[in-house]
Amino acid sequence: MLTHAQIWRGIDRLAQRAGMSASGLARAAGLDPTTFNPSKRVSGGKPRWPSTESLAKALEAAGAGFDDFAAMAAGGGGRAAPLIGLAQAGNDGYFDDAGFPAGEGWEQVRFPGVEDEHAYVLEISGESMAPVYRDGDRIVVAPEAEVRKGDRVVVKTRAGEVMAKQLGRRSDTTVELLSLNPDYPDRTLDPAEILWIARIVWASQ
Repeated sequence: MLTHAQIWRGIDRLAQRAGMSASGLARAAGLDPTTFNPSKRVSGGKPRWPSTESLAKALEAAGAGFDDFAAMAAGGGGRAAPLIGLAQAGNDGYFDDAGFPAGEGWEQVRFPGVEDEHAYVLEISGESMAPVYRDGDRIVVAPEAEVRKGDRVVVKTRAGEVMAKQLGRRSDTTVELLSLNPDYPDRTLDPAEILWIARIVWASQ
């Protein structure tokens, strides 16, 4: 849960990222210019919280999502990472053989702190991963995170297929991948067919 201080810190950072003052952000959101002023953050010696409506309007004015705001409020504004579309992920050149993102020129997005410096954001397209991940959802994938049975993972095969599954049993001869969408079958692959497996550590939904 975000604290009173974190909420207001997030608003200040949201305004700063948009190149505005707190009062400028309020004006851009169609609010009274004093809505986010420091003097409005405490009333009668008690903490005063911004309304859900004012926060939603501020996010819209700044072109940010609540996940961006939560990252800025929780600490440091989050870390920037490359955003890769699911359709792109199957193409050559987007990842190296270890599953780390390769190349340059991607859009950078922020997300709450994840230790893996090679983490990236994958934007879901289509409904093959519904109802867990839907079209437009963004997931943070950490190639260096330890992967265990039961984890939700992104898998890339040597044939170029990219899929999100739940990791089942693993042996020297088989890797069991459980479907997140009941309309799609589970998969059992030979380890030699898999280029890499990376754990999903966060999702924006």
